[in-house]
Amino acid sequence: MDVGEVNRRVIEQFRAGGDIEGMHRDRLLLLTTVGAKTGEQRTTPMMFHRDGDRLLVIASNAGAAKTPDWYHNLVAEPRVTVEVGRDRYQATAAVLAGAERDQRWATLTEAYPFFADHERQAGRTIPVVALTAVSGG
Repeated sequence: MDVGEVNRRVIEQFRAGGDIEGMHRDRLLLLTTVGAKTGEQRTTPMMFHRDGDRLLVIASNAGAAKTPDWYHNLVAEPRVTVEVGRDRYQATAAVLAGAERDQRWATLTEAYPFFADHERQAGRTIPVVALTAVSGG
């Protein structure tokens, strides 16, 4: 399976506003980061979870030992673009740590048990990232 091709198809279907093959539109967002090495914009479709006025995304990389590229990009440059539903806005990404991360992780793994499986498979602590809309963005 070519992940890049799958992502391109999902992005196209998401932006067209119709069904997204094999995914739930209401749990999907597009995250655009700036490449840490290239400086180019990179868009990645991913699942999210609402947490008050922020959205949480999980850097599980489907249980891979390595964190996903988008995670490295937003650590280097936390200003990101979020597309969710029909909305598109600028946001700030913050990696959760300590008790806050642990509390959110417990909520996430209760709602989506496969993330706990991903963490066991990966052999690493899976980062949880909060996306907060920038005022006026």
